[in-house]
Amino acid sequence: MTFLKNYKILVSFLFIPVVGVLISFNTRPDDEKPVQKTYKTEYVIVLIIDGPRMTETFGDSTYKYIPNLSGVLAPQGVLVKTFRNNGTTTTNSGHTAICTGVYQSVKNDGSELPKHPTMFQYFLKEKGLDSTQAWVIASKGKLNILANTKNKTWKNKYTPSQHCGVDGKGEGYTNDRYTWRDAQTILSKYHPKLTLINLLEVDVRGHQNEWPEYLQAIRNTDKIALDLWNFIQSDSIYKDKTTLLITNDHGRHLDGVKDGFVSHGGGCEGCRSIYLVALGPDFKSNTELLNCYEQIDISSTIAELLHFNYPVSKGEIMIDLFK
Repeated sequence: MTFLKNYKILVSFLFIPVVGVLISFNTRPDDEKPVQKTYKTEYVIVLIIDGPRMTETFGDSTYKYIPNLSGVLAPQGVLVKTFRNNGTTTTNSGHTAICTGVYQSVKNDGSELPKHPTMFQYFLKEKGLDSTQAWVIASKGKLNILANTKNKTWKNKYTPSQHCGVDGKGEGYTNDRYTWRDAQTILSKYHPKLTLINLLEVDVRGHQNEWPEYLQAIRNTDKIALDLWNFIQSDSIYKDKTTLLITNDHGRHLDGVKDGFVSHGGGCEGCRSIYLVALGPDFKSNTELLNCYEQIDISSTIAELLHFNYPVSKGEIMIDLFK
């Protein structure tokens, strides 16, 4: 009996501090809760230059076709030469991956909406903003699919404004000069918080098997990229508050693969290799990263910058871009 009594006392003695530890663990003080980071970025613009090969852009050590991207813009921000499209390397699928953070094979004729709601929809809903505060502006009319989703819960809800194709009506293809002209008008009038701009000329000239014109298109879009950044810096609302992400939806076949620069859509290195130039008040400058980030990381990074929840994305926040 004495032994049993002493055993019970010992067990009780050992149990008390264990309970105390458990109680202490479950009652964290409020001041230990994670604090949301603050950023200077209030506006984000994504410029997608449709379909150049890396061999004519940052894969060429002379950078002769992209003097502005390489010599003016990249030094002011972060350059990722190892950026990737790890999904379907076609126009609509590449753009969908950027806008949803999920790789999905989408019909390339504009007849199929993304499966998942886009970052534009989540952003507008959470922030309680009207459609003029998010825009899809594209030379290709078929990219109006980026303003909506086939998801039944989200379809036709919280959709951004869109100006795609001829006269912005979601049909056909229009010249990049007109797209850039109309983009300036929209940005000046509404100052949207989140904008995507697509330029088609490089991709179209490639498909037409026009090598000199394809190279000139790369030069033309390189100039528009600089004009856009200068526009941002000269605008009193956008200046010092805007992040600009410049990238591609896909690359093109390398020489010796199928018909070379004329086509894309396969899994070859030429189709998957793209670039990212990231500029903004919260990003490093004069920095080149070797990290193999990819398209689906863009929406997650934008959600972080603009402080909205976007659980759809399978990507990661590109933390190496940040100061």
